Amino acid sequence: MKNKLTDLNNHLFAQLERLAEEDMAPETLDAEVKRAQAIVSVADKITSNAALQLQAAKLFAEHGAGVLPMLPQIGGRSE
Repeated sequence: MKNKLTDLNNHLFAQLERLAEEDMAPETLDAEVKRAQAIVSVADKITSNAALQLQAAKLFAEHGAGVLPMLPQIGGRSE
């Protein structure tokens, strides 16, 4: 997969730069604001998922393989 959290960061900063353009027509600004809202909504989901993955990794690091059956995405079996 080519998308990384650093790519998300770059997209967010690029959108911020577009929103900061001072000579933007009002219609264009409205469209960029809507686009920014959509990007932020997706970015929130991506970062929430990354946080959940980090929590699972911490559980594994703290408790070892005994937690794997409860963490199907990192090695346990899903029923």
